[in-house]
This record gives sequence, structure tokens and C-alpha cells, in this order.
Amino acid sequence: MDGDQANGQTQGTGRRALLGAAVLGAGGAVLGLSGTARAAESRTAGHGGRGLKSLPVPTIIGHRGASGYRPEHTFGSYELALDLGADVVEAGDLVPTKDGHLVCRHEPEIGGTTDVASHPEFADRRTTKVLDGVPTTGWFTEDFTLAELKTLRAVERIPANRPHNTLYDGRWEIPTFEEVLRWQDEQTRKRGKQVWIYPETKHPTYFRKLGLGLEERVAKLLHKYGKDGRNSPVILQSFEPSSIQRLNRLVDNPLVVLLSSANSRPYDFVEANDPRTVADLVTPKGLREIAGYAQGIGPTLDLVIPKKADGTLAEPTTLVSDAHKVGLVLHPYTMRNENPFLPAEYRKGTAADAYGDVFGAFKTYFATGIDGVFTDNADTGLLARADFLKG
Repeated sequence: MDGDQANGQTQGTGRRALLGAAVLGAGGAVLGLSGTARAAESRTAGHGGRGLKSLPVPTIIGHRGASGYRPEHTFGSYELALDLGADVVEAGDLVPTKDGHLVCRHEPEIGGTTDVASHPEFADRRTTKVLDGVPTTGWFTEDFTLAELKTLRAVERIPANRPHNTLYDGRWEIPTFEEVLRWQDEQTRKRGKQVWIYPETKHPTYFRKLGLGLEERVAKLLHKYGKDGRNSPVILQSFEPSSIQRLNRLVDNPLVVLLSSANSRPYDFVEANDPRTVADLVTPKGLREIAGYAQGIGPTLDLVIPKKADGTLAEPTTLVSDAHKVGLVLHPYTMRNENPFLPAEYRKGTAADAYGDVFGAFKTYFATGIDGVFTDNADTGLLARADFLKG
């Protein structure tokens, strides 16, 4: 919180529609309740249930781990998210190596998230590529073998907002998705409760054109570790609907379509000359189509409550109720504690690394009835949820 083309890709939608009903509860009864009531009902169900329905609502999802406190997409960040109480950990954003392994990085360009620039042996790998139509300069995972990437170390991506996180620069290496799947099992045993993860396929059309298709690699690993079923604790997400449709044919995991700004177009739509924008996908018709092959959507928070010209919040849209009507859960992104990431009325001062009134912002977003939220600060999110459930 960022294959087959999207038009007409509805193969297997009947199976997924039935799966959605099974995972989310017959008739969507849970989804029909108010936000507070749904949260209370899910909470009383606890973690003893199965599938998505076993998660507390609103679900607190550790965005790239606990990236408010540690460099993102590291085991340090992932484990801290669990320590802080996150219900689900977004581990990780999946991009491939030159030799076909999946690793966890926010983007394939790693100049801002690793110490690659300080490695003279990789200086000649710096290049400019067109990534989803945007010229991007730096170092790219697909130009490195896994062994080479393992010589790098993670660094804080936004040090201006998180100067304290730079203390941990260089401490952790880049995890592979296979390591994450093993880590998930280890942490589940260690903590005595099921650990959930929420990986994302990044730029799948771009990588498929390079001969590095993501979905088959994801499915192969999920199958290897027995995590490709409808009740598996692995939720898969992507900004490209065709990637989710491809995964729909390969695995039975819960699937979520990520949605960026209303006027943007998923890049697979661009490649397929599909003129639709995200604004079209969040209409009742668009949501019905998504519900045919996915169980949820991950909209930007601005699609739930738009901002006015001055950066303050306007009135909520009908997205939550429209999505719930067709049985989709909503996991918007991303709540962060620092001023620049908050609606204007919740900021305190102007310091880029200072915290604003994030509890007030959480309360406003939870009141819309969202089913969960991605946050860089899971501990803050859990306290905000407790406040919300108390009314």
C-alpha cells in the first residue's frame, strides 16, 4: 500500500462465487451488519474459525510488517508486526530474481530499499527501464541472481519521515517468499496461533513480458507448502485484475483486487487497451464483476472517504455498502502515524516525522464499516480498534 488480459476473463467465476460465499459466510450475513456489530461478532468467533471469517473485524494488517518502526519487508519488520499484535502481516510484495526466485521488496527497483548503491561490484547494474509506462532509474531485482541479492541489506525507504528506523539499516537481508512461508509455519508454532500473511504480485504484466511470470511461481510454492486452499492463511492481492484472475485458476486462496486512485488505470488494462479506470471498477457493475473471481478489494483510503482540495476529508462514498452488497470485504490502505500521511484535520504541526491525531483518523475510517485496514503501525491500529469496539 503498486498474463491474461482483464477483458472477459471470467473462467471459473462460478467456483469462486461459491468459494466467496463459503469463506465469507452464507448469504454474507456477517457483511450485512454494521461495522461495530460485525466487529463484535467476528471477535466473539475468535481465531477458532476457518478462512477469512476467523479474522477479527476490523482486521489490522501489518503493512510490509511493522514498517513504521523497522525497514520494510524484513524479518525484523514482520516479526515486530506479530509482536505488536497484527492480525495479518503483509509479507511480502513479490518480485522475481534473474534466476526465477520470488523475493520480498516493495518494488523491483531496490535503490531506495537496500544498500546496493554502496556495492561497487554492482555499479554497472544501474540502469533505466520503463516500468508500467514510467521511466525508472536504479537497480532491478530481475538483473540479480538470488545469491547476489542475498549479499545486500535492507535500509529504511523514507528516512525523512522515519529517521529512527535508520538505526536498523543494514541489519536484515532480503527475504524470499519461500523463506516467508517457512517463517509463517515457525511463527505459528512458536506463538500458538495461526499466523496470516497477505502477499502481493507486483507488476505482473511487466514481469510476464520478461518471461518471469509471477502467478505460476506463487502457486507452485503455495502448493509445495500446502497453502493453496480456500481456508489457507494466505490472502493474495494485486493491482492488476488479470493477475488475480490468473491466480483464481491456479489456487483456491482468498483473493483481493487492489484499487488505486479513481482516475488511474490498472496497467494490464493499459496493455489490453481496456479504457476502464478504477472509477469504473468501483461502480456496482464493476464490483459485481470483481466478486466473480475475488473475495475482496483493497482500495486506497481516498476511495472510501475522498479528500477536499484543502486535504481535509469530504463525505464518505458508497463504496463500502456497494462492495458489501456483492459479498466483497474491504481492506483499504494505508494508515500511517506521521503527519504527511494523515488527512489535514488530523495533523499536529508540520514536522514530517511527527505523529498526528491518528486515533481520530482511525475512528473516522472504521465508522464507514470497512472490514480492515493496512497500517504501518499495528499497535496503534489495535488500540484504535479497541476504542472503536467500545463505542
